[in-house]
Amino acid sequence: MRLHTQIFIAMALAVICGAFTSVDSSFLGVSVLGTYDLIGTLFINALKMVVVPLIMSAIISSLISISGGEQLGRLGLKTLAYYMMTSFVAILVGLLLVNLMTPGLIDGAPAGPSLGLSADTATTLAKIEGRGAGDFAGIFLALLPPNIVQAAANSELLGLIVFSLLFGLMLRKQTGTPAERLRETVEGFYQTMMMITMFVIRFAPLGVWALIAKTVTLTGSDAIGPLAWFFATTLLALALHAFVVLPIIIRVLGQRSPWRHFKAMSPAMLTAFSSASSAATLPLTMECVEKRSGVSSGTSSFVLPLGATVNMDGTALYECVAAMFIAQAYGMDLSLTTQFLIVITALLTSVGVASIPSASLVAITVILGAIGLPAEGIGLILATDRILDMCRTAVNIWSDSVGAVVIGRSEGEENILLYDPDRLEAEAERS
Repeated sequence: MRLHTQIFIAMALAVICGAFTSVDSSFLGVSVLGTYDLIGTLFINALKMVVVPLIMSAIISSLISISGGEQLGRLGLKTLAYYMMTSFVAILVGLLLVNLMTPGLIDGAPAGPSLGLSADTATTLAKIEGRGAGDFAGIFLALLPPNIVQAAANSELLGLIVFSLLFGLMLRKQTGTPAERLRETVEGFYQTMMMITMFVIRFAPLGVWALIAKTVTLTGSDAIGPLAWFFATTLLALALHAFVVLPIIIRVLGQRSPWRHFKAMSPAMLTAFSSASSAATLPLTMECVEKRSGVSSGTSSFVLPLGATVNMDGTALYECVAAMFIAQAYGMDLSLTTQFLIVITALLTSVGVASIPSASLVAITVILGAIGLPAEGIGLILATDRILDMCRTAVNIWSDSVGAVVIGRSEGEENILLYDPDRLEAEAERS
């Protein structure tokens, strides 16, 4: 049974299990929710365990394999251009939907008074207190961490990526036997990390089952009711970007089948949905892009780690919709100037604040401050944040993978998505 089929079954079973268990449920004296949490945490920890060595070895190996400096510069420019373009388009999609559906208005009147703030508003604000636009300076500092070991321990991926890029670039210039041995060591280490990753991925159905069951047990569907129109607006905008905009990009720029790529990426997207973590899903994303979509390891190892850190289509879209919803709910006059400010701020914060805790909520408070609304406004959306976080993370991963396909095709890779993903994966396993 293929991995994506196993994960689909695991998700269905998780919804059933979560629906029939509560926070207080126990079996033989053992908390059911605690069991869900233990299994899910073990799976996420296993994925996070391989992220740092996998990213570093993958990027260095990728740089070594790229033929010349001109190709490397071209690859970097294409990657950044793609990420900025898709994030901008995603924000515009969100802006269009939130203007058409006006979820912050009820019968033409601001919905804020009838919704009320979430009970967790004060707690959430305390967690992100002191964070805001000033964190942009911290992003530049994170590019060059003073202690690379500490950066690895704290999962500060941006600093690790910069260090890996520098290491790979310098290793490319080295000649002689020691340098050749080091290049062979890096390649061997990368191949070993991919084997460890595949071992961890075998447990994905179990991990996904536990994560989804826990979420269903804790939230159910009660949280969606009062915010149903905002929830529907956000989901529709995410779906429009994921199933219309990005497939058009694959078809037009990549000249390949969007459905075939969607099938190839389904294990990674389902895992991203259940874990709500782009970084934790990165090992599986790389595996699917290389083994199931046929993108070369040189391209995927360069494009995907960078994408998991800075390319946040789903997050950028969500920030725009959430900020517009809160502004509507407060009865704010949303002029074109205000909306343009929201678009630009959402684009910057989706990149600049992505690597810090509670990233989306911090970004939304930055946007609210920019347009003159209180940070407490995030209390209107907290009830649905977890479920929508799962959805936007899956969109983030999907966009990263589309970027790998498009950039790989632009580099002349002809084997991308030529065959069925299951066939490509089976051939890769045999080799």
